[in-house]
Amino acid sequence: MFQKKTLSMAVAMVAAFGAVLPALAQQAAKEDQVEEVVVTGIRGSLQEALDVKREKTQIVDAIVAEDIGKFPDNNVIEALQRVTGVQVTNRGSGETSGISIRGLTDINTTVNGRNIFTASGLSVALQDVPASLIKQVDVYKTRSASQIENGIAGSVDIKTQRPFDFEGQKFVVAARAINQEQADKTDPNISGLASNRWETDAGEFGALVNLSYARTNYRDQSVTAGAMVPFATNNPVAPFTNYERIFLDKGGVAENPIWTPGLLDGLPDAPGSTLNVNGKPMEYILGRDAIFASDFTGERERTAANVSFQYAPNDSSEYLFEAFYNGYRNESFNSLLFSFADWWGEYASNASAANIKLHEGTNIVKSRSVLFPYMFTSGDLTTGQTDSYVYALGGSWDIGENLEVKSELVYQDSRYKSDFFAMRFDKVGYQIDVDFNSGGGLPAFGFQDNPATADVNESDLTDTVAWNTAQLYDNANNNDGDATTFTTDATLSTDLGIFKSFDFGVRIDQRTAAEAFVNQNGYNNSIAIEDMDGLAYINSGFFDGESNVPSTWAAANGYYIRSNAEEFRRIYGLSKQALVESFNIDELTTSAYVTGKFESELAGRTIDGEVGFRYTGSETDMEFARVSEASSDTSKVLPSVMVRYHWTDDLISRFAYTETLRRPNFAQLNSNIIYNEDVTNIGYGTAGGGNPDLKPTESQNYDLSLEWYFAEGSSLYGTLFQRDIEGFVIDFRRQVQAPKPDGSMGTYVLAQPFNASNGQLKGAEVGAVWFPQNLPWYLDGFGIQASYTSLESEQTTPITDSAGNITGSKNTSLFGVSDESYSVVLAYEKENIGARLSYAWRSKFLNNYEAALFANPLEVWRKPESSLDLQITYDVTDNISLTLDGTNLTEEIYQSYYGDNSTTGNFGSALYSRTIALGARFNF
Repeated sequence: MFQKKTLSMAVAMVAAFGAVLPALAQQAAKEDQVEEVVVTGIRGSLQEALDVKREKTQIVDAIVAEDIGKFPDNNVIEALQRVTGVQVTNRGSGETSGISIRGLTDINTTVNGRNIFTASGLSVALQDVPASLIKQVDVYKTRSASQIENGIAGSVDIKTQRPFDFEGQKFVVAARAINQEQADKTDPNISGLASNRWETDAGEFGALVNLSYARTNYRDQSVTAGAMVPFATNNPVAPFTNYERIFLDKGGVAENPIWTPGLLDGLPDAPGSTLNVNGKPMEYILGRDAIFASDFTGERERTAANVSFQYAPNDSSEYLFEAFYNGYRNESFNSLLFSFADWWGEYASNASAANIKLHEGTNIVKSRSVLFPYMFTSGDLTTGQTDSYVYALGGSWDIGENLEVKSELVYQDSRYKSDFFAMRFDKVGYQIDVDFNSGGGLPAFGFQDNPATADVNESDLTDTVAWNTAQLYDNANNNDGDATTFTTDATLSTDLGIFKSFDFGVRIDQRTAAEAFVNQNGYNNSIAIEDMDGLAYINSGFFDGESNVPSTWAAANGYYIRSNAEEFRRIYGLSKQALVESFNIDELTTSAYVTGKFESELAGRTIDGEVGFRYTGSETDMEFARVSEASSDTSKVLPSVMVRYHWTDDLISRFAYTETLRRPNFAQLNSNIIYNEDVTNIGYGTAGGGNPDLKPTESQNYDLSLEWYFAEGSSLYGTLFQRDIEGFVIDFRRQVQAPKPDGSMGTYVLAQPFNASNGQLKGAEVGAVWFPQNLPWYLDGFGIQASYTSLESEQTTPITDSAGNITGSKNTSLFGVSDESYSVVLAYEKENIGARLSYAWRSKFLNNYEAALFANPLEVWRKPESSLDLQITYDVTDNISLTLDGTNLTEEIYQSYYGDNSTTGNFGSALYSRTIALGARFNF
């Protein structure tokens, strides 16, 4: 049953309909008397999107390009945040990259109905598809049995242009200059389309080429307070000293640790809380282990091409060949400043460690000072390259009067490779003063000069003489994937009672995926940094004065060390290593479906819809390097029922029951265990691996909607929905002993995935699009698009001990689900000017679990997020238009925190760029 909050939303939604029906009906009646006109631009795109929503049997929302090559945002995801029920996040690296439908992130992405992926993954990132190539995006919240079953959140289908979309010849060139404010760079975004169609004696022929190139320089800046771990007070129990950090087993034994890392709720934070030390209760306080800052810069390029040929020899057949290429190049440099903010030794030699202030009413440290902190900077350079190709050849035929058949053969190949090369500088500082929450969740920290060393300024982080060269990290990965897919779909028109047609078809997909990696590191402190010209990099202007943190420091120049990788490998006693295959997977998926579309009358009004079944089965053969071979067979029949009732010509309600599933990612099936050494001197490392026995996650879905199309291009709609989900994949964590690289035994916290959790998501959404008519001249042209979504989620999460045994469970929120979200768009369009000011907001949400090394609450939450964007178009002529766009205009600081307390558990604070773009588009 729906809980009180969702029921109240439903009542409010119905009340809203009742309140506005009479007034809007009068407005609609007036509009019926107005001569019909063809609208374009913003209003035209919203009208076309409503037409898609109205005509589909499923519950669908759509975005339609305002003009050829004019999608309304920098990328698809930014545009989708205005769709009812869609939430976005992850606004780093100069773009928005995270998307969820009704709170769930598992989305099946298709291009022109074809499932696409990147390398060894199961899906493609939507931001990898250039917005300039897109004609329309359909967001399916319920799915027919005829659609691909994967993705419990829903499905997003991207439609590109084809030559038969145009009456004849068409050429479009668009260019934008986009300024990333924090990066202080202006980058190009260029696209071009050429299309034509010809009548010949052999039939009609069409050809289209669409090209796109975009370059983005970006700068992300973040400051993060470290994990909460226990410390002794000034009244410790032996063998601990005043304010000393409490490690797992000091003064105890490994089989009976003082505390357990990776606690879901964390250690108690009430004043006077105690731990058992040698049979005695010892009071503790929760302090942060570290503070760190990241200055992340980079340059990304995306190149894309879409080629489409259509041929219609007669009225009953058509053939299509399409090729799509997507290229991605990225080079990013992270200048990291890290300092421990704890104390491991004797209090007598670190009296300043007693300079501790607690958050009122808790045992949580707000601020403190520490003498002689170990600190390091790291210059990390990461490069990434993707090349993805999709080729499709197909046709459609009308066979007789009642049978339509279409078939397609698709081949795609995608390869991604990356490497990571990093060097650390380290030293022991004199004193760090840190306020982990100086206000608004922002940390503040700084380093003090030692008055006893007049010739050295220990507070100067740019003095390369004070730093030593430390670790070198050399990693690389290759991920490959390809697929051959054959589909045949048919529609048989009939007059079998209430059934008007039957759709049926098959899909056979042969998929391979492989990953390989290399991972090595070394240590050296003999390089004189100041003697190697180009080794050190010094940043400036960090965090834009938003908090009292260091604004500049010296770190290894990632570009320099990467360009001279062979020399540094030699200095560190390493050599270039060949990649080692991690896994190789071959999967055959066979699907078949049948749906019946029906239409009848109920109480004198039309009732229609469809009922269907989809069978899907997969056979997976897995090879894991140095470990084992495994295989897995799964099969499932997925029913779907969708009913649509037409209360009036303009008032429609829908009911849908569907079942969907999510197959585990190939990397989650990998039974290899990768051990990561302790790099922060915590005393134990981490380890992770997959589970070849994972099964698909399954979801049963219920939807009920009401939609009123009260005027041309205007609508008011709402939906109630529920998802019952079984077999969520979550990580089990436990401590294990394994050999270290030097042959000795080490302690690691191992995480492996299992189908160990069930959950439920339910909620309500309401949306509206309205361009009122007969307004006063000073308001004429204004319209509004708005939506609101309320969600309730619950997931049963097992609690395990250090051996991985289940000791209990906790009901938690689903990852990525905000209880509330809304968007409001004020649109204006009149004569040759179009403008759109949009604001999107989502409430806090559970984002991820922290690494299980610490006692802090594992849950990491994101604070509420918002974005204010603006788009303006001015049509100089019928063929030339100018555009001005801005995103993240208020330049929000995005923040996260531990557990359920954003005041005492503040974690990260990130500053991302505002973007301003000026462009021009030519149509002829």
